[in-house]
Amino acid sequence: MRTMLDRLHLNTICQNAGCPNLGECWAARTATFLILGHICTRNCGFCKVTSGRPVPPDPKEPEQVAEAVRELGLKHAVITSVSRDDLPDGGAGQFAATIRAVKRHCPGCTVEVLIPDFGGRKEDLAVVLAEAPDVLAHNLETVARLHARIRPGYNYRRSLELLRRAKEMAPQVFTKSSLMVGLGESEEDLVGAFADLRQVDCDFLTIGQYLPPTRQHVPVSEYVTPEKFALYKERALAAGFRFVASGPLVRSSYKAGEALQTMVGGIWHGI
Repeated sequence: MRTMLDRLHLNTICQNAGCPNLGECWAARTATFLILGHICTRNCGFCKVTSGRPVPPDPKEPEQVAEAVRELGLKHAVITSVSRDDLPDGGAGQFAATIRAVKRHCPGCTVEVLIPDFGGRKEDLAVVLAEAPDVLAHNLETVARLHARIRPGYNYRRSLELLRRAKEMAPQVFTKSSLMVGLGESEEDLVGAFADLRQVDCDFLTIGQYLPPTRQHVPVSEYVTPEKFALYKERALAAGFRFVASGPLVRSSYKAGEALQTMVGGIWHGI
């Protein structure tokens, strides 16, 4: 995996964010591709990705991602990016080009994109949706009460509005979000976030344990028990999500392809 990624000059969120599932996923020859470089223009308190001034987008990157998907024989490709507030379209064009390249070179492969908020610009979201990804994800990451502290630069309501617009503009595209726990949220906070996401018709939800990448990041407040994760899953399914993955090492893209494959009669069964 490392050799292939280096040869194609590709980044993965697995490496850059220090994902705890890297070994398991790479052993299974799966990865979440990180486009638009590895330097983010925002600085979230929980995230290991480097913040600073990024380089211009690589025009070869969409084709290189498609080549990696082809070499790995993926049935489901997940593509995410750093935030690129330095670009007029926030990177929407690069997402669109990457989706097109994957679909052109890997027919039959489903595509999931995990996007930033594009500054709330509807026209940039439309550029991505025009390429018909199978799943469009945008993460809340944390509950409303903690959002400004944990995720400066983002806005809780703006993120919800993006998901609402996505479903309104492309109802056939599944929408997805993710929440971390262990940051000081209460069960009431989480249930409120579930309700907010369902209010904008978000289809899928993942819930995982926050693990600080370094001592300089936001400290963990609680290590949530497996029993609590099971309870959160029950509450989320009761709220109306089609699919819920909930567990300590669950991350936004963990076993994302399996989620699509578990649909039976339109009903999704969570992990």
